[in-house]
Amino acid sequence: MRQKTQMKGWGGVSEMGEQRLSEDLEQGSMGMPLSRGLGRSYGDSSLAGTATPKAICTVLADRILSFEESTGLLCAEAGLSLYELNRIFLPRCFFVPVTPGTQFVTLGGMVASDVHGKNHHVAGCFGEHVLQLRLRLGDGRIVVCSETENPDLFRATIGGMGLTGHILEVTFRMQKIPTPWIYQESEQVPNLDKMLAALSDAAEHFPMTMAWIDCLKKGDGMGRGVIFRGRWATREEAPKQSPKPKFRLSVPFQFPSWAMAEPVVRMFNAAIYHTHVPKVKKGIVSPESFFYPLDAIRDWNRIYGKNGFTQHQAVLPATGGHAAVRRFLELLTSLSAASFLCVIKDCGEQGKGLLSFPMRGTSIAIDLPMRDDTQAHIDRLNEAVIREGGRIYLTKDALTSAQDFAAMEPRLSAFQHMRDVWDPERKLHSAQSIRLFGDRP
Repeated sequence: MRQKTQMKGWGGVSEMGEQRLSEDLEQGSMGMPLSRGLGRSYGDSSLAGTATPKAICTVLADRILSFEESTGLLCAEAGLSLYELNRIFLPRCFFVPVTPGTQFVTLGGMVASDVHGKNHHVAGCFGEHVLQLRLRLGDGRIVVCSETENPDLFRATIGGMGLTGHILEVTFRMQKIPTPWIYQESEQVPNLDKMLAALSDAAEHFPMTMAWIDCLKKGDGMGRGVIFRGRWATREEAPKQSPKPKFRLSVPFQFPSWAMAEPVVRMFNAAIYHTHVPKVKKGIVSPESFFYPLDAIRDWNRIYGKNGFTQHQAVLPATGGHAAVRRFLELLTSLSAASFLCVIKDCGEQGKGLLSFPMRGTSIAIDLPMRDDTQAHIDRLNEAVIREGGRIYLTKDALTSAQDFAAMEPRLSAFQHMRDVWDPERKLHSAQSIRLFGDRP
């Protein structure tokens, strides 16, 4: 039964009816090996193993169960999307404390990936703001976990890629914001040293920072790009009305393979860099433009052609300094792995999740078209990550070997121990856990 009751003063927000839809999921999902939300992970974390091709899709379990306007405390079913949260709460000046680079993700996916965003240096990952989770374990038990109740399971689930249980409900605190608009500054930066210095300076003055860099440019201009700095606009700065939803363009067909050839992407990247005029721009923009630029283009993955793409995202620890980032960029540019999308960010302290991705240092994410040499490129990049003491982001990974992941992740044994405690028969597994953790299909 799926009943909706509007909460007073909050049109469109529903609370729990006579029966939670997540309980339907609990009762009907026995024996299923994997649950997922919108299934938009770049890798194979939301794909079932080859011998068990079915997965539970949770997007119909999407109700807001409770919300306290005075504190921002919200409890919702895990299938609720960030897009819906923004649609409902942004006009009322509430926003999630941490957002990834897309709205098309569920709350359960945000927990399982322990997503981070442009404000990681001040707010950490999403898991830092989660107060309680409700899970269905592999043996069918329904449990609640938090920092005080089953805390080991709680920390293993945050960033645990859905391998500790089916996330049914998420309780966290929304952030009160002054307006639903962003004050943004963007600046053209000519090389890596100045880019890293600009990121460091921006982190001291802005809660949200990131940069696009030209990952094909070599020599003195290596690391050139555009840095973006932002904060929530004040009432004096912002327009009186709320932002309207962006019109979404669509890529109508798959591009030919030559569209991602190195000369073409090199020219495209140069155009992005040189057309950023004036050198420094300032203004008020919508959160959609600031946080989710790729969401404005439907089926943008078609740009990579019929073979698609993968992404490699790594974080290099701050102990390696600028030299570690330079070494990594030198390797990346030497591979000439053509891409128009390369994002660099400062990261803050490591999160509470046992496998949470960021650590204090620098994150570099790059899209790679799938080609015959892509696996070799991933292997080379991972070798560099291991040498620098860094690690990769599981949500974006599709090609890392189990040996390389174990070499870069000293927390893996602790995570596997938690799975031994809560799911000793490994009833919950994915294509990714089969590849990386040795789970049986």
